[in-house]
Formats: sequence, C-alpha cells, structure tokens
Amino acid sequence: MQTIAVVGASLAGLTATRSLRDQGFEGRIVVVGDEPHAPYDRPPLSKDFLAGTVSEEDLTLATPEDDELGAEWRLGNPATALDTGDRAVVLDNGERIVADGVVLATGARAKTLPWSLPKGVHTLRTLDDARALRDELVAGARLVVIGAGFIGSEIASTAVGLGVEVDVVEAAPVPLLKALGAEMGEICAGLHATKGVRLHTGATLAELVGGEQVTAVRLSDGRELPADVVVVGIGAEPCVEWLRGSGVDLDDGVVTDAQGLTNLPGVVAVGDCANSHRNFLGAPRRMEHWTNALQQPVVAVSALLGGSYVPPAHHEVPYFWSDQYGHKIQFAGRRTEGSTAEVVEGSLDSLDFLVLYRDQDGNPEGVLGVDRARSFGRWRRQLAGYLPAGR
Repeated sequence: MQTIAVVGASLAGLTATRSLRDQGFEGRIVVVGDEPHAPYDRPPLSKDFLAGTVSEEDLTLATPEDDELGAEWRLGNPATALDTGDRAVVLDNGERIVADGVVLATGARAKTLPWSLPKGVHTLRTLDDARALRDELVAGARLVVIGAGFIGSEIASTAVGLGVEVDVVEAAPVPLLKALGAEMGEICAGLHATKGVRLHTGATLAELVGGEQVTAVRLSDGRELPADVVVVGIGAEPCVEWLRGSGVDLDDGVVTDAQGLTNLPGVVAVGDCANSHRNFLGAPRRMEHWTNALQQPVVAVSALLGGSYVPPAHHEVPYFWSDQYGHKIQFAGRRTEGSTAEVVEGSLDSLDFLVLYRDQDGNPEGVLGVDRARSFGRWRRQLAGYLPAGR
C-alpha cells in the first residue's frame, strides 16, 4: 500500500492514523474531516466544557508527537462518495483521493426531531453544538431535556450545577432500562432527585410550544413544561449515507467482522459508524463509546496492513462510563433478559456500590459500579474470562 485514506477526523480517525505509523506504514496518509476543527475530545462537551471549567484548547487530542505523523489533513471537506472502481474517496469540493486502503471512521450524528425547530432547541454532539448550548444555559433559565440516557442525564447534571431549572422527560419507566435493567435504572432515576431535577418517566414529547423561540414542551399526557432551552437527547445515527451505492454492506452502520474488515478488500470501519461483530456479545453491535473508538482502530489497522495484532482480552468486553451529579457510573459487559443483579460491594442506598450481573446459568456477564473504580476495574478484567466462546 502506498496511500491510505482515513475518512473521519475524530478520536477513531486520529487513533487509526497513529496506529498506521505505529504499525510501520510509511506511505501517504490523508485524513478527511467534515468539521473544520482539528480532532477534539467529545466526552467533556456535556460536562466540563458545558460548565465552562475547560477551554477549547483543553479539548484538543493532538500531541506534539502527532506533528511527526506526516498526515495530510482535509478538514471541513466531508466525503460525499466512495468510488470503489478505483477506490477513491470523493470530497464535497470535487477532490478525489485515490487510495490503496480506506479507513471509515465517520462516526455518528445526534438524532433530532422530524419538525421545524424553533430557537432554543438543541442537540449535543459537536463542539459547535456545545458552544451554542453553553451560551443559553444561564442561571435561572428553564431547561427541558428529552431523553434520560447518558448524554441527556449528563447535560441535566451540568445544567443544574449552573443554576438552571431542569426537567428531564423519559419515555421508558426508568432511565437506562435497556442497558441496566429496571432495578438499576431506578437507582439512576434517584440520582436526578438528589439535585432537585424533575424526572418525568413514561412520557413522550408531543409538541414544541412557541413561535420563533421555544417557550414550553407539551407531553403526550397533555402536561406542559415551561422551557427557555430544550435539548433533544434521543440517541445517534451513523454517518454512512455517503456510502450508499458504494458496495459497502450497510446495516445500522458499516457491517464488519470482529477485526473491522468490511465486505470490500482494503476497506475497514471503526468507531461509532462500525456495526462490528463483538466476540463477547456473540453478535454485531454498533458502540458509541470513547473506549471503543480508542481500541478498535488498532485492531482494524493491523487487519488492513495484513498484520496479526491480538488485543488484550479485556478489550473484547464492552465498556462505558458516565459522570452524573458528582458520581462516576461505570458499566462493562452486558445485561441480558433474565439476568440477575447482585450487590457485591457497598449499598444501593448510599449510591456507592458494585453490582454483578449474572446470566441464567449463574455466569458473570456484566458489572456496574458507582464510585467503585478499583474493584470495578478488577471485575472488568475478570469478565474477559467469560467470553461466550470460552465457556
């Protein structure tokens, strides 16, 4: 290979670029990014950056060593097509980057509402999104968050610390029902109450009230919640529409094997846009987590270059974390229907605990920790021994 195009300039794309050099690739690397910004860290956007305690400079992912990567950057010029006839990445300005190998790392975008949106309604995914939202979260403002998932809950946590009055609307009976189950979801519901955030469960958004500027949200049960600011936190969708017609298999993202290889030779996919087979789960899944964006590209680059890199066993175990209301929530593994949750450290009432999820055969399959970093880390590594193929 003489030229490799990395399409996507966030964490996954930057990690892929670093991995190419780390694994001996000496040819040309062209990195394409749809945003004009150099790679930056996204997790602080809903927390420290929104709170004003870190600057834009603090978010940068670049290091002095990255100057030695010798990559060519095409920032602010999104890819519009992948021409597999000559394996060319086509940009919106008409440039064609012909490459021997392609890394797809285009990430995901926040889902939004299928309506015309008045001023004051936001999603949060990018630095520009965070800038706009931060300007409106002033003390005394009334915020309604639609969705009590991780991003919605983190925004609520940050906003209440800024003196904002916060309501959170969640369609499910408890937050994070699918990921954590009803019992642990109830604990997460209680976190909101500790800081006076009003959580409305079993409710959906029916209408945005107001003309040019939002003034309230109307729920499916007829209630109205006053709002100066609304954040829609209803999930994300992969940025893969530009690949339609290219021949790359698409199904809720780019379909890959466990290494990140697609159905097309010389093309791999990583990060939030990759619907990859997960050995621990025994099934494909798209993972929108920082850790996956840091670990998966190393494996995919090795496969692209014909190497045989084998990641540490615990990298196979899905992992995510969230910071809410002064607590660190960490989860690794999986939760399946019929699994049981066992408190093995601390107590639920104290909001300082470790919970082990066991499957129907009694095997550990997941671990949830709140403010239990050390013991959580031990269990995260131990879960690697319970990979389905190893049972």
